[in-house]
Amino acid sequence: MQWSVLSDNRSSNPVLEIEHGLSILLRTEQHKILLDTGASDVFLRNAELLGMDLSDVDYVFISHGHSDHAGGLRHFLEQNRQAKVIVSPDAMSGRFYSKRGNLHSITAEWPENIKDRLITIEKSGEITDGINIIAHIPQVHPMPKGNKNLHFQNEDGQYVLDDFRHELALYTDGLLFTGCAHSGLENILAACPWPVNSVVGGFHLLDGQESEEELRALAERLKKHYPMTQFHTSHCTGDNVFDVMKGVMGEQLQSFRCGTMNVT
Repeated sequence: MQWSVLSDNRSSNPVLEIEHGLSILLRTEQHKILLDTGASDVFLRNAELLGMDLSDVDYVFISHGHSDHAGGLRHFLEQNRQAKVIVSPDAMSGRFYSKRGNLHSITAEWPENIKDRLITIEKSGEITDGINIIAHIPQVHPMPKGNKNLHFQNEDGQYVLDDFRHELALYTDGLLFTGCAHSGLENILAACPWPVNSVVGGFHLLDGQESEEELRALAERLKKHYPMTQFHTSHCTGDNVFDVMKGVMGEQLQSFRCGTMNVT
């Protein structure tokens, strides 16, 4: 199994473009899965530069309804005529906003006429041989404090704190993809009933939110409860956050960038 980062906030290669978004190409023995599509068509241009063909991707997984993860979907579907789109119906119907700075929309622009390509997820389960989706993640452990600025607009036009019912996680062959982990990394891991060798994705732990003491405590819990799991993060994980957790977790925690390729 191999995964390659096509879109991220950071890059390991000066030729590749960056953006506030995330997209990863995952190859397994049976499938070629696009994990999120970034905010734009940046992932397509980076894939071309890296010599990666996306025309034969068979599934595209959208972790949640925010534009930095689903904004590139319409560009992808213009190039790929076969891939099924795995998504929560709540992601497609929701109107999402951030109050960080000025109030602004972070709702993805969904392509039209894709009904026949959708696999809408109402509950956790296996999509096809080895691709498992985790939905409606129980919120038992602490949620990321950065969520306090994230809202959805209800039918009355009011801005309500997002409960992230639209967020999904994907598991296949020991790899758990968290998207942004708005539901909380520990909650996603606790909701996953299969052995996890690798966690890949953002942690939504922004600099200046959790205290260093809280971050060290989280890192200690991950080390204790998941000692054999490798963690790979970037996108919505702050630089200082990473340094603090890395100080506790050592080689168990790694960062990724645009252009990162990993074989597991």
